[in-house]
Amino acid sequence: QVELAESGGGLVKPGGSLRLSCTASENMFTSNWNVVGWYRQAPGKQRELVATRTRPGTTLYADSVKGRFTISRNTAENRVYLQMNSLKPEDTAVYFCNARTYAGINYWGPGTQVTVSS
Repeated sequence: QVELAESGGGLVKPGGSLRLSCTASENMFTSNWNVVGWYRQAPGKQRELVATRTRPGTTLYADSVKGRFTISRNTAENRVYLQMNSLKPEDTAVYFCNARTYAGINYWGPGTQVTVSS
């Protein structure tokens, strides 16, 4: 069983920045792995895609975060990052790291809370 763990959430004022980090109990960047990414879930809402990155390097962002969030990876440290700039109150949510294999198996972290409030 692969375990993912997020870190870096917290309370930030509107316009501020946070960087989320995700690591896994095994290497997420071997040929078994297809996509890594970030999702979020606000209270009373469904979980939604924030940003993903395929193994070849293609990125995908939700329209609501384009130009503000950046997904990146550090293969040496086996980490995936989500840099979040110009944060808005509507970005408040629990953020989840996701990794999916080519076989279609999804793994999720427990989530980290991001709260944007003055």
